[in-house]
Amino acid sequence: MIKAVNAVEALADFVECDPSEVEQFDLPYYGMEVFSVGHKRYAVGTDSEADEACKEYIKDTAWAFRSSFICEYCNLPQELAEALEAMQSKKCEGANDAILALIEKTDGGLDGFVEDAISADGRGHFLSSYDGNENEKDGFFIYRID
Repeated sequence: MIKAVNAVEALADFVECDPSEVEQFDLPYYGMEVFSVGHKRYAVGTDSEADEACKEYIKDTAWAFRSSFICEYCNLPQELAEALEAMQSKKCEGANDAILALIEKTDGGLDGFVEDAISADGRGHFLSSYDGNENEKDGFFIYRID
């Protein structure tokens, strides 16, 4: 985990407030520290913590990826995308284990899938549920989560 005081200072500098206005939450966000400033919550982490958080997020939500992206990564014919999408629509989160099993059978496995997803959309797309942005301040990566 990161040292909260450094993350607090980075976040305070980013949102232009006094560090005393930053409150820490007890519950992490995919392993990253969570802070609030007023009614806004932020996940803050180092580069490696953000990478790991993004991997965990993608692992938990593989079922929600575009079926065409999954087919392309798994080197499957795009004709299967419609069938995969039907399964995703029917099972929602329940399709996650099957999709992860499919991904794991590829040469790149989950790590390669995560790399491709981050390359396509950026970490902010996955970690910032508020606006999809990734912000960097003083070596910390900041994601608004509400």
